[in-house]
Amino acid sequence: MDNITIQGQDFPPGSSGMVRINAGRLPSGNRISIFTYIFRSKNPGPTALILGGMHGDEINGVEIVSRTISDNFFGNLSSGSVIVIPLLNIFGFINYSRDVPDGKDVNRSFPGNMNGSLASRVARMITKKILPLIDFGIDFHTGAKDHWNYPQIRYSPKFLPSKELALKCKYDLLVEKSVLSKSFRKIAKDYKKPIIIFEGGEALRLDPFVIDKGLKIIKNLLSSYSMISNVPIQAQKCKIYQKTVWQRAPDSGICSYHRMSGEYVKKGELLALIHDPFAQREIKMLATRDAFILGHNNASVVNSGDGMFHLAYEEEIIQYA
Repeated sequence: MDNITIQGQDFPPGSSGMVRINAGRLPSGNRISIFTYIFRSKNPGPTALILGGMHGDEINGVEIVSRTISDNFFGNLSSGSVIVIPLLNIFGFINYSRDVPDGKDVNRSFPGNMNGSLASRVARMITKKILPLIDFGIDFHTGAKDHWNYPQIRYSPKFLPSKELALKCKYDLLVEKSVLSKSFRKIAKDYKKPIIIFEGGEALRLDPFVIDKGLKIIKNLLSSYSMISNVPIQAQKCKIYQKTVWQRAPDSGICSYHRMSGEYVKKGELLALIHDPFAQREIKMLATRDAFILGHNNASVVNSGDGMFHLAYEEEIIQYA
């Protein structure tokens, strides 16, 4: 086994430690560092990346990854290595924002450029310093502001190693999602390295249910590679949804929700009622198809065309061994 080297610091097999990767400065002059933890077994095995905070306001992901450190998940690895980054987009986190201060999205800036925008520089740091070291990874995300996602794993349907990685999590809800241009998953795919996405909860709001699901998925994934031995209860089967669609608000007004994420709906069932503040009209929002609700809008006041319910359909059921 070779040493892992980050920022000029060597980590031989059996070692662990933390490196602060320079990410720039605030306008005040304070230096910003990305805390990167490395855990290595003495025994050979794959190198995994556990990443949170690609978007600064998605704090469920930050908390999930942070707890793997505080709960000593990787203190006694049976084999392989784990690189852990609890918070990538520190600039967004400080400003309660998805993006960096110039409004750009780190996850639409890969592979990045050290002479480019701030988002592009953060992306380049991951592409250059971390991606070459790993074999696979899981990237933790949440829904946007006022959008709650039922905990789910997303993988790239046209990249078989991505599906294989998702199935190793022994989780019961997988969703096929093609990679987006200039995303972390896209550049990782170009490097032939699978990255899966965990989505759960909503921005700027901690959710114990989501956090618990995320922690169990990490344990299941590493256990599947014989990297750890402490394994929670695993699902017996999973449903893979191959298509998704947003059902949007038919009108503007005050919304009362009758269904929520994690539920199945039949075509024609009532999802929500939207009424104007003057009690002049009320619109029923009915399900347009039989589907599983992956995510829903939590906003009480909505506009025509707002994404209200994220519906998943065309399912495949797989039995775990």
